[in-house]
Amino acid sequence: MSHEKNHRNIKLIALDMDGTLLNNKGEITEENRQAIKEAQDKGIHVVLSTGRSIATCKEHAESLLLKTYLVTVNGSEIWDWQGNLIERNLVEAEHVEWMWELSKKNKGTIWAISCGELWRDEMPKDISALDWLKFGFHIEDDQIRASVMKELQDKGVFEISNSSPVNIEVNALGINKAKGLKTVCEKLHISMDQVMAVGDSLNDISMIKEAGLGIAMGNAQEIVKETADKVTATNEENGVANAIRTWALNNETR
Repeated sequence: MSHEKNHRNIKLIALDMDGTLLNNKGEITEENRQAIKEAQDKGIHVVLSTGRSIATCKEHAESLLLKTYLVTVNGSEIWDWQGNLIERNLVEAEHVEWMWELSKKNKGTIWAISCGELWRDEMPKDISALDWLKFGFHIEDDQIRASVMKELQDKGVFEISNSSPVNIEVNALGINKAKGLKTVCEKLHISMDQVMAVGDSLNDISMIKEAGLGIAMGNAQEIVKETADKVTATNEENGVANAIRTWALNNETR
């Protein structure tokens, strides 16, 4: 696929966080910070589009002085930069209960995001008492992970992706980063053709496919690289800065 004809009119840059904007220490490098500032100085919106919850990405957004929207929990929530909730899409509690039971039958660990809380390897006694945004499985064994994936797919009610090759992330059906970004674009009166999306994992594929320009990180999973229009450097080599300067600012800086 190729949308390259659109890339000289990028008005929004959507950035995944883990494995993309952040290096392996979980930090934003100075080079990435500077490139983001350059983009914002040119009037380009920079949006974090992440599997993380608002609690674990807000500080990074603030440190970058981002004054736009945040797409969090793979699109389950959209926030404005002042901390107002714009949209929320829940996973049904009975589905979360089913996944919790599924996880107990298989080796591995789990995490889940409810509204306002992150749960790791344990769940509340009354799952139905909370509102749920995402459920995740971390399974090192390829066969077990494939088996769990099949059970999830057969259920037919989930949006299934990952944020690393050894995990599975589950959102409500139809909820993904692309859908979240479409809402943001509507708010900003721009089109998806004017978006450059950068990511490394399966939960980034939807936005990489539907953006005007989709960029895979050098450390991305192979299927993400195959889907993307371009491949940048790795998250340890300031791949985000490279992508911004090469494809979003190139018509103004060269």
